[in-house]
Amino acid sequence: MKKYEIMYILNASLEEQARKDEIAKLQGILESVKAKVTNTQEWGVKDFAAPIKKQTKGYYVILKVSTNDSLNEFVRQAKLDQNVIRFLITTDQD
Repeated sequence: MKKYEIMYILNASLEEQARKDEIAKLQGILESVKAKVTNTQEWGVKDFAAPIKKQTKGYYVILKVSTNDSLNEFVRQAKLDQNVIRFLITTDQD
């Protein structure tokens, strides 16, 4: 299984329940493509060094994921999601 680290930034103005629903939705997308989420870290709201999409703050979430399949569906859905400001997927060397 390949290991990945996914970092994404959510809109900081989301209500707490909406943010939890969004995190669950994104994790559900990963599970639908048979990816196993092994660790989830929520860093909370952080200031940006420069505005991104006219936003100055974002809610950071980091996931450790193992999968044999492609993460293309996660990428597609994250690009379409208005609440995801930015995301990054890297291979994990742990």
